[in-house]
Amino acid sequence: MRQARSVPTANARPAPLAQFSAPSQELSDGDWESDDQINAHLPERLGSRPPPSFSQYVQPTAGRSIASQIASIREYFEHADDTIAVATSDWQRRPEIPSSEEILNLNHYSSEQNMDTSPMGNLIDGPYESKEHYLKTQYELLRDDNVRPLREVVAQVRENPWALEKAFDGSQVGIYEDVHITGITFAMKGVGVRVVFSLGRLGKRINWEQSKRLRSGTMVALTPRNDMFRTECIVAVVAARPLADLEKNPPELHLYFARPHEVQIDPSITWIMVEHRGSYFEGQKDTLCALQKLSRERFPLAEYLIDLERKVDAPAYLQDNAVTDLTPIFRTTIQRSYDRVDILHDWPQAHGPDSPGLDRTQQAALERMLTKRLAIVQGPPGTGKTHVSVCALKILLAKTNMRMGDPPIIVTCQTNHALDQLLRHIADFEPQFARLGGQSKDFEVIRPRTLYELKQREKNYQVAGGYKGPARRAMDAQTKAMEHILAPLCPDGGLLRYPILREFGLLTEAQCDSLEKGDADWVRHVNDERIDPMEKWLEGQLTLAQRSITPDNFAFEVEEPDLEFEQLKEMEAENAIDDEDFEKIWGHKIELGDQWVGKTGAGRNHDEAMVLKQLQQRNLWKIHPKFRGAIYNYLAKQLKLKLLERFQVHSVRYQDAVKRWKIGKWEEDLLILKSQRVIGMTTTGFSKYRGLVAALKPKIIMLEEAGEILEGPVAVTCIPSLDHLILVGDHKQLRPNCQVQQYQDYPFHLNMSLFERLVRNRVEFQMLRQQRRMIPEIRELLRPIYGDLIKDHPDMKDPDVRPPIPGMEYKSFFFHHQWPEAYDQLSSVFNNKEADMLVEFFFYLVLNGSPIEKITVLTFYNGQRKLILRKLRENASMKGERFNVKTVDSYQGEENDIVILSMVRSNEQRTIGFLRTDNRVCVALSRARRGFYLFGNAEQLAEGSKTWREVTNIMASSNRLAEALPIACTQHDNEVLVQSPTDWRILNGGCLEKCITRLDCGHTCPLRCHPYPHESKPCTQNCLRILECGHKC
Repeated sequence: MRQARSVPTANARPAPLAQFSAPSQELSDGDWESDDQINAHLPERLGSRPPPSFSQYVQPTAGRSIASQIASIREYFEHADDTIAVATSDWQRRPEIPSSEEILNLNHYSSEQNMDTSPMGNLIDGPYESKEHYLKTQYELLRDDNVRPLREVVAQVRENPWALEKAFDGSQVGIYEDVHITGITFAMKGVGVRVVFSLGRLGKRINWEQSKRLRSGTMVALTPRNDMFRTECIVAVVAARPLADLEKNPPELHLYFARPHEVQIDPSITWIMVEHRGSYFEGQKDTLCALQKLSRERFPLAEYLIDLERKVDAPAYLQDNAVTDLTPIFRTTIQRSYDRVDILHDWPQAHGPDSPGLDRTQQAALERMLTKRLAIVQGPPGTGKTHVSVCALKILLAKTNMRMGDPPIIVTCQTNHALDQLLRHIADFEPQFARLGGQSKDFEVIRPRTLYELKQREKNYQVAGGYKGPARRAMDAQTKAMEHILAPLCPDGGLLRYPILREFGLLTEAQCDSLEKGDADWVRHVNDERIDPMEKWLEGQLTLAQRSITPDNFAFEVEEPDLEFEQLKEMEAENAIDDEDFEKIWGHKIELGDQWVGKTGAGRNHDEAMVLKQLQQRNLWKIHPKFRGAIYNYLAKQLKLKLLERFQVHSVRYQDAVKRWKIGKWEEDLLILKSQRVIGMTTTGFSKYRGLVAALKPKIIMLEEAGEILEGPVAVTCIPSLDHLILVGDHKQLRPNCQVQQYQDYPFHLNMSLFERLVRNRVEFQMLRQQRRMIPEIRELLRPIYGDLIKDHPDMKDPDVRPPIPGMEYKSFFFHHQWPEAYDQLSSVFNNKEADMLVEFFFYLVLNGSPIEKITVLTFYNGQRKLILRKLRENASMKGERFNVKTVDSYQGEENDIVILSMVRSNEQRTIGFLRTDNRVCVALSRARRGFYLFGNAEQLAEGSKTWREVTNIMASSNRLAEALPIACTQHDNEVLVQSPTDWRILNGGCLEKCITRLDCGHTCPLRCHPYPHESKPCTQNCLRILECGHKC
């Protein structure tokens, strides 16, 4: 409850009228001064003048190349605006964030829409007609994949505006009601609006630490509660999600409105906010902008990416000089030196003492990576993709010479995890590397090399004449102007005063004069202070404004978590621009809130027509007191609209200054990055930093995990300076993710990567064929996918390299059952009895000596992952342990000694969902090094998928598939068949025999056969031994 206050008196009067007016001097587009002019007199700095010439922007010692690179950054932003201005196609003119009209789209979209309104699909066979055709296809398909989910949520809520979330079954609709604006933050990325909201439509509390709801970067749509998306919609983006704010009651959140001219400030308006909980626009926003930019740039490698030329030439820089030092990989011998090799005409065929330790296909891949403008290398599971990439980077770095002006090499991956893995390898031989964007979990090697940390240590990277200083001062000027505008809306601002109502034309001069002169009784003194005439006029007609939102009922049950905390941090890190803007929104904050409202109780619900009629009265004292509360509310509402218009003008100017500040920040970043030899970033990071990367003018870019990346983010890596693109991946494993399921396959094919499309169209590529991960019987399960193309390294048959699994009869086995599946509240499938069986098996392996960290549990469904993890944590003997329980999709590129795979699917309809997707199956079957155990309905899988049919036939033919899981007791040479979860509870980690081992105390062990030492289970019987002193023990 808000503490009661008395009606304000002159003791709490507002600041003079001048503070509510905007400053008369402001920065216009032509008023950007350089940093070396910072000490100029303020009026002079704010005056109009032409912008300084570019020679003023860079210190003379910086050199011509730095000046051109900084100019390139500025041109990148300016030309982006030009692209929209001179665009000849509709797709080139689309705004960065969807407009409100695009999300509302009353003319074309409803929740029942069909796909006829969808964009054209990817062309997967044959060349595109032109660059325009190619880029338009990528842009429109990618944009609709990211915009359609929210658009459909808005349509669903419009059709069923008062429904609870659970009424939209399985649709991932998130609805937050009673949304009110409570403050403004002037942040470095824009004007942030703080809101509070209610979870009443959900009816549950949220564990925000493990929820995907309202992640940083999520796109949301807001509508006034009295409209519910019938005519009004405003698009915003979640600015940041500090847990401390979300865990308040009611929760708080900061939003960036998509367009600064749409920002809202009225704390009295009640909004409804919606999101699509499975969609994430931020991840592709910069890629979409980059595709538009690419339409106005030179497009290197277009002859391969667009025209599909199959024969690939050498990079231009290599055609000029192909002599390369190969000694980082090849060993110099008496017979041959490898420090100066013409790699285009004399590539070595080394298989003796000078061999680099690569198999034949790896050497062929290495040659391709070094000698082809577009090098495509396919690496099936365990074949050493990353190792060959590292070998290539060693040689490429040996050829580059930064003193001669060679730019850095760019490496990029789909995920932060894969990027950090690659950079750790690079750190072993190249100390001059940097990591852009996001947060690294590697605090020892990678974190010190992030751009953020490098800048913290480097003090001399300011750019003389740069944009950053002037932009910051412009932001401060606009902040001050907006503070003045918001002053009447601050909670402690008191009553609205008549001078500001007169300034905005809401009261006439005559009406204001009447307030002062019309009643002789208004002037009196209290403690020698004069009471304001407006206050006297409203006496008895005001009441304290009620709190905008009441706390939620904490009796709600807690919503089932979506993710582990680490998973959520990883997802947010993929899209964070810098460490400093990852967790919180920083900047000057202003509180907003109404303090007083006019009384409009029973008998006083006066409409606007009545108010306007009363306001025709020149003498306000002649208006009956019963109407004055409604008139005050009307005047307050109209004033807010006037203030909003002025605020939005400055918000636009502020956003323009933010853009200039970002340019200035990149100018400084450039000075740090130009001295690095390798720069790493995720594909999302590349799109965000594309202008900065382009300014470095790199010739060589390497993409790992290329088979998992959507085509758009790969296409935008083709910056004008690119001469050599290396794509490493495997299209047989995980494919790119789509947000709209219908776009995955025919006729859209959005989930076909550029990597797969080029291989499909027979553009030159090299496949790695020798695997060094799995024992042969596990590798054999990949035969339905790769045929006989993959061979085993001899070490994989060596039991010293891949020892057997303690306590197991087989190194791989499929446990078949027909236990039924079920669905959780997020429509994710789980199988409770299968989870019980699997968890007991996990404990059995641990009891027999397998370390917990050497076991990974995989499942295709997040509902099953959460269930298994919860059951593992409930085991009292393993409290505090960390378990590797992952979805198949999140485990791409990982491996472990033992993998347990939970299939989940078992139903009367005989459907297997996306278990029929070969790419996921490939990943699931190829993660285990020594032991692989599958749990599921083998018959149903075989019916639903040709690949699974072949896999189950392979296992059945070698007696590795049955309804009983055989385990081995090494002490008694017994085999025990386990058929259900309860069977495990009879066992004690061994077989059914009695232990009968004589203990030190003289008793016989009373337990069943067990693999653990007796010291861990003290004897509880009375000891009958007689000590040397003659006493009983």
